Amino acid sequence: MEKRRNFIHPYIPNSVPEIKAQMLKEIGAQDIEELYEDIPESLRMRKEMNLPQPLRSEHELKKHVEEILAKNVTCRENISFLGGGCWQHYVPAICDEINHRSEFLTAYAGEAYEDHGRFHSLFEYESLMAELVDMDVVNVPTYDWGQAASTTLRMAGRITGRKQILIADTVSPDRLAMMRNYCYPILDLILIGHDPETGVVKMEDLKAKLSQETAGLYFDNPSYLGFIETQGQQMADLAHAVGALSLVGVDPSSLGVLTPPSHYAADIVCGDIQGLGMHLNYGGGLAGFIASHDEEKFVMEYPSRLFGITRTTVEGEYGFGDVAYERTSFDKREEGKEFVGTHSALWGITAAVYLALMGPKGMQELGQGILQRSLYLMQRLSEIPGVKAPKFQSAHFKEFVVDFTASGKKVSEINQALLDHNIFGGKDLSYEFPDLGQCALYCVTEVHSQVELDSLVTALKTFLGE
Repeated sequence: MEKRRNFIHPYIPNSVPEIKAQMLKEIGAQDIEELYEDIPESLRMRKEMNLPQPLRSEHELKKHVEEILAKNVTCRENISFLGGGCWQHYVPAICDEINHRSEFLTAYAGEAYEDHGRFHSLFEYESLMAELVDMDVVNVPTYDWGQAASTTLRMAGRITGRKQILIADTVSPDRLAMMRNYCYPILDLILIGHDPETGVVKMEDLKAKLSQETAGLYFDNPSYLGFIETQGQQMADLAHAVGALSLVGVDPSSLGVLTPPSHYAADIVCGDIQGLGMHLNYGGGLAGFIASHDEEKFVMEYPSRLFGITRTTVEGEYGFGDVAYERTSFDKREEGKEFVGTHSALWGITAAVYLALMGPKGMQELGQGILQRSLYLMQRLSEIPGVKAPKFQSAHFKEFVVDFTASGKKVSEINQALLDHNIFGGKDLSYEFPDLGQCALYCVTEVHSQVELDSLVTALKTFLGE
C-alpha cells in the first residue's frame, strides 16, 4: 500500500510525494485520510485493490488500449440492422470538421465574452430545428431523448398543476425507466395499451384513463417499435378536452417526409438529434431537444438554456445570449424548477451543420430513401417461411418489428448465426416485450445498399432452412 502511495505517476503531476505533502500542509491536514473522515468506516476499503501494475510509458499504454479495441467488431466491417434509439446514419465530413474546431470542441460553458461564436451557432441550431419541427422555441440540447422526454413531462405537470401523465406502452423501456426516475415522486405515470394488430394507441383505453387529473399525454411518433401513430390529432383533441397537454416524441430524421407533431396539435415536442450528424460512438453521440410554441407558459418552464438574438448598444449591431436566464438553475440554484448542468451543446452545433448542409430538399430525400429501403426489406423478409415482417399492420419509418416466432428459432440464435455472415441482426425484443414472442426490431437507413439488404435475406434463408 505504501509503495503505491509513493508511486510517482507520469500522468498525475501531484503524485510527487513532496508536492502532496506541501498541498496537505497548505490546507492544514496531516494526512490524506483526513479528507475522507466523513465517510463511514463501513464504506471504507482498507485493503489494496486488485489492480494490475501501472503502465509507465505512453507507448505501453497505447499498445495496451489498442489490443483491447482490436477485440471489438464495429459497423464499419459489419452490416448493422440495430437501432432502438441510436441509429447508423451517414455523417458528412463537414460535421466532424466543424465540431473539432477548438472554439467549439473546448467550449464547456462560458459567457458571451468568451464564447467565440458558440452562442451564435446554437441560436442557428435552434432556428433550424424550430423550422424542422415547425415550432417557435427549441432549447440547447439535453443529454439525450430520455432526459428531454422526462423534462417535457415535468414541464407539463408544472404548467397544468396536475400530477398524472399518460404514456403509450410501446415507448422505449429504457426511456420509460428514465421518465419514472426523473418524475418520481412528483408525477404518476400511467401506461395506455396498444392495439395488438396495428400497434397504435388503443383509443378505448385512452378515453377510460383520461381525467381532470391528467397533465399530459405522451407518445412517440414514429414509435419505438417503428410504426407511425396515425391518431395524433384525435389523441390531442381528447387530451385538450380535459385540459391536458399533448406531448410527442419524434425522430427528426423522419420530418422530411412525415408531418411534424405541431400539425396535429402537439403542445411540446421532444426527441433526439443523434441521427443529424452524430456517429454511433459505442452508443452515442446522443442529445435531446425540446420544442414548443412561443408562449410564456411554455417558455418559462424550460429549465435549460435558450439562446436568442437582440440589439446591442451599437446601432445596427446584434448579439446572441440567454433568454429569460432567471428561470434557470444557473440563476436560481436550489430554487430552480429543475437543476440543469452540462448540456450537449457541441452536438447541437453539429446538428446545425448537418441541417444547413441538407436543407429541406436533402431531408426529404433522406426520408424517402429510408422509406424505400425499409419497405423493400420488409417485403423480402415476409417472403421467408416462418417470418412475419412487419409484425404490426401499420405504416413504418426506418424501424419495424420482425416476428420469428413461427420459425421455431429464438432471436438470440438467429443473431448469433448472422454474426457468421458479418451481420448485426435486429435488437432482440423478447426481453423488453415478451408478449410479442420471438421478435426483433430491425433498423434500415440511407447507409444500407440493396446488396446489403439482400445479404441479410440470404443469410436468414440459409439459417432458417428454406
